[in-house]
Amino acid sequence: MAREFDRKIVLEDGSEYAGFGFGYNTDRVCEIVFNTSMVGYQEIVSDPSYTYQMVTMTYPLIGNYGITDEDYETKVPTIGGLIVREYNDNPSNFRYTKTLSEILEENHIPAISGVDTRKITRSIRDRGSRKVLITSIDTPHEDAMEILRNTEIPHDAVSKVSSRKKWYSRTANHRFNVVAVDCGIKLNIIRSLNRCGCNVTIVPWNTTAQEVMAMHPDGVFLSNGPGDPEDVTPVIQLVRELRGRVPIFGICLGHQLISLAYGAKTYKLKFGHRGGNHPVKNLLTGKIEITSQNHSYAVVPESVRGTGLEITHINLLDKTVEGVRCAEDKVFSVQYHPESAPGPQDSFYLFNEFMKNMEESKYA
Repeated sequence: MAREFDRKIVLEDGSEYAGFGFGYNTDRVCEIVFNTSMVGYQEIVSDPSYTYQMVTMTYPLIGNYGITDEDYETKVPTIGGLIVREYNDNPSNFRYTKTLSEILEENHIPAISGVDTRKITRSIRDRGSRKVLITSIDTPHEDAMEILRNTEIPHDAVSKVSSRKKWYSRTANHRFNVVAVDCGIKLNIIRSLNRCGCNVTIVPWNTTAQEVMAMHPDGVFLSNGPGDPEDVTPVIQLVRELRGRVPIFGICLGHQLISLAYGAKTYKLKFGHRGGNHPVKNLLTGKIEITSQNHSYAVVPESVRGTGLEITHINLLDKTVEGVRCAEDKVFSVQYHPESAPGPQDSFYLFNEFMKNMEESKYA
């Protein structure tokens, strides 16, 4: 006997997609986006940058290798929801400890399967990311549209996912002490800094420059995170006060915040960059890197001129800014995620560049 549809998603344009619910059974309005990664759904689900977003996975089979204890990007996932073509609730993987549905249910995250993810992705590419409601199949269409019209996506995403107090991640025989500003930091970034010989102190997003300098850091790291960078004014001010005093490295949202702090502008992309297959050109070396990305906003190229920053990387698909630096201040950033290892080692040199800047500054 065929299983009957029990859930649906409704988009702002009025289109509906019926499917089968899994994860947590709740109604929710989010921004709908898509991700083109073929693997890594656990890392996507646990990436804080997806707060208030419902992610459509373009790869059709999701859940087949389960969830493992070692691969989380945050301890408490905050993704808005998940949309997949086919969900597998019987994983085949000797490392798995829970199913994807179990993790989603534990963290109150709704999901739906059985929908046409190709059509949804084409819709997002053609019309841009927009609001989506996941709800019961029985919800009247008029009621669903009313909910969408009356629900705004919150602007407190960074404050929601940032740590409430400072914490530490130390490594043996460390060379440097790094303060990492947590705007929604991925755990693999911290692991990458540890691997390079850094003891890392992770601090909340609204930590002041005075508090950071009291920790006597050799360098400051600005993390990835969700939402509009212009909403994160405390970190923009932090960069303005710290630049030139200590080396700074930013990734993703951190890249946008550094650019804003120097006077550049940002704008929202039509449907964002999400996936592990974006070619980026390093303008300093001429080399092409295959990168992993997850962002809705980008830096306006023309606005970088005259700020003291120079553009170091560009996206070869749409020419968006993928990296900037101020060599004099030892400040640099990239829009993509070198710790995600899509290359797999194409971009790890950026962490080594941060180590070099800290060494030069420390022993100057």
